[in-house]
Amino acid sequence: MGHHQHHGCDHGHAHGPVDYSRAFAIGVGLNVAFVALEAAGGLILGSMALLADAGHNLSDVLGLLLAWGASYLSRTRPNQRYTYGLRSSTILAAVMNGLILMMAVGGIAWESLRRLVEPAVVDGGPVAAIAGVGVIINTVTALLFMRGGQHDLNIRGAYLHMAADAGVSLAVVLGGIGMMTIGWLWLDPVLSLLIAGVILWSTWGLLRDSVNLALHAVPSGIDLQEVHDWLLEQPGVTVVHDLHVWAMSTTETALTAHVVRPENGDADAFLSTTAHELHERFGIEHATLQIERVHDEEACRLARTDAV
Repeated sequence: MGHHQHHGCDHGHAHGPVDYSRAFAIGVGLNVAFVALEAAGGLILGSMALLADAGHNLSDVLGLLLAWGASYLSRTRPNQRYTYGLRSSTILAAVMNGLILMMAVGGIAWESLRRLVEPAVVDGGPVAAIAGVGVIINTVTALLFMRGGQHDLNIRGAYLHMAADAGVSLAVVLGGIGMMTIGWLWLDPVLSLLIAGVILWSTWGLLRDSVNLALHAVPSGIDLQEVHDWLLEQPGVTVVHDLHVWAMSTTETALTAHVVRPENGDADAFLSTTAHELHERFGIEHATLQIERVHDEEACRLARTDAV
């Protein structure tokens, strides 16, 4: 059985990772300054909520640096050893981002429970003022990544961290006001536990999605059966098998498939059109199709559904 392997190229639609270097630089600079302010305020005022938020913001700085580094590496050109370039570094950064935040959750929760048993006297006014600065800084930083977060899991991680931080800082502001006006000392550690809950909630989806991409799962938003059925509906196609769809990075998706097409006289036009439509319909950037004239499961060991 003759095999004809072709790579569908659609250069008019292919695009590389977007450069967010300026956004990362601004975000890192603002948050490093705020971490120093918040940590100093937490130590001086004895506020666990401020220290917890400072620890969370420090983990976000590390996360931003990871995402920034991965964003830079993702633009590295392919070479003889890394034939896809270093695009997958964005997936690794997203996984590491999630793990760092999970560790931060554990540390914050542990210390908060200890403070809940032994409450400390906290001056709510300065706590609220410092946290108010955090609301502004985190909101500005989140806005820098808001648009990119819709299409890039790596950038989405940065956006979620900053958006969650803005909400957390607002909670600390309200807690500071509450301690100042009502005198409830338990508000500080309780808010810290709420902070940990917010981090856990915002991080779980990121960690789940990034681990799935690292394991070459079909990216969310793509239905593999729908892709299979669409390929089967194309002119001249009788069988589709060995279909794989996976993420090359947090922004680019690849596909390989064996397509049985007995009459393949217009191979170039078929491949060009199919690659274009795969991009338009499913957002698949890199499509490689192997055309087969005859479907023979004995001759093609990858025809079985359980083969890889």
